[in-house]
Amino acid sequence: MDRFFASLETSINHFTEYTGKLCSWLVLLLVLLTCYDVMMRYLFQQGSVGLQELEWHLFALIFLLGSAYTLKHDAHVRVDILYRSQRLSDKHRAWIDVLGIILFLMPFCLLILISSWPFAYNAYLYQEGSPDPGGLPFRFILKAALLLGFLLIMIQAVAELIRNIRIIQHHQEQK
Repeated sequence: MDRFFASLETSINHFTEYTGKLCSWLVLLLVLLTCYDVMMRYLFQQGSVGLQELEWHLFALIFLLGSAYTLKHDAHVRVDILYRSQRLSDKHRAWIDVLGIILFLMPFCLLILISSWPFAYNAYLYQEGSPDPGGLPFRFILKAALLLGFLLIMIQAVAELIRNIRIIQHHQEQK
């Protein structure tokens, strides 16, 4: 059984690495698009509402799809007053992570998934687009990314949960 969970953790981590690398390409695309937009506006006085909306959409995708990658690399925001204390062992940090994942992260992700499903579904049903003239159509894609982003965080949270439980078990076996 331990081998199964180790394999599951590894598979999830590889998947999250892949999504993180995909997000890095989206960052490059956003930078190039922003440079082009600024150049067109200030050098040629040619602005585009659709281009500006695409920049916002790419930023949202980077944030949403990159959050699981951030969680995997422990680069997310946390209150480190206790966690980074030298008094805490790896086992105690693992317990803090396990409790945080079970009590806060997973329920919050479930709440977002449940509450944003109708939001994204209705946008798809009505083929919602930008209300601005010249704006982008298919806004439901961006709203569906909200679901995908929090689903990716939940999947990575499972890997983090497995990793931390294995740390706790390892420390108990050493005694």
